[in-house]
Amino acid sequence: MIQDILSFAEFLTPPVQLVLGGIFALLIIVTLIFYFARSLKGPTKLINELIERTLSWWMILVGFSVTIFFSRFFATIALAFLSFVAFRELTSRLNLRLSDRRTLLLCYLAIPFQFAVAYIEWYGMFIIFIPIIMFLGLSMRSVAQGDVKGITASLGIIHWSSILTIFSLSHMAYMLALPELPGYEAGNGGMILWLVLITELNDIFQFTWGKLFGKHKIIPSVSPNKTVEGFIGGFICTTFLGYFLSFLLPVDPIKAAILGGFLAFTGFMGDVTISAIKRDLGIKDMGSSIPGHGGVMDRIDSLAFNSLVCFHLIRYWSYL
Repeated sequence: MIQDILSFAEFLTPPVQLVLGGIFALLIIVTLIFYFARSLKGPTKLINELIERTLSWWMILVGFSVTIFFSRFFATIALAFLSFVAFRELTSRLNLRLSDRRTLLLCYLAIPFQFAVAYIEWYGMFIIFIPIIMFLGLSMRSVAQGDVKGITASLGIIHWSSILTIFSLSHMAYMLALPELPGYEAGNGGMILWLVLITELNDIFQFTWGKLFGKHKIIPSVSPNKTVEGFIGGFICTTFLGYFLSFLLPVDPIKAAILGGFLAFTGFMGDVTISAIKRDLGIKDMGSSIPGHGGVMDRIDSLAFNSLVCFHLIRYWSYL
């Protein structure tokens, strides 16, 4: 335990360093281009927005690199905190009743337990605690309050939110705890880096292809900017990217490509699901904690879905 806490840079293996170095180099180039454009054309609204988004990406990338790749102990704490912020952000938007506060307290108390279970690799408890034990506990707690007005909506919102934020993100913490595999040079940090890269770049691929070639709306009532062409282009690019970055995973390139294709689809599902909720609530963003990007849920909507699929497929292919 003490050795784990004091162990630093344990996930910064050579393959992870190579990919992270490339990402930082690319971000430096993009930042310089935007600042150079502002010096030539002046501080236009578009350039200022692009610079604001780029600076936010710097904060996200540096924070992600420092917290995730240097120590499993601190990475688990960081992911638990991210889960807490996402759960609070989501439930604060979903019009819960005043009587639901004590039920919500159970969820907040569940966060450290769920991530502690992931840290000690207690898979049996990890996989049933939120979906089953908390399902029963939240139901009993809500009913015991005696307030039946709106209880149906509250039960659905609270348990679904705990699955989306607490249960899903804890899979990233457990991914870091998976046993070492012989010959797997990238290590568990490689899996996390692959997952995050595939998820974020899939969003960019779908957006870019949609802007360039999009003509047919895929779900116009939910997300008018999403197109069939954007989804297909993103799916193809993400599948190939999964293949070329397979050295970060403990699976062969074909399985990495298959997994990349799965995540292109589930990432899209996560994105449009949160978009549908925001449209139902009549809001643009779930929060404002990340300048230029909205809130935490606006950034991890796809990741919340993808972390579940990525963890269980890799565990099935490589560890069972």
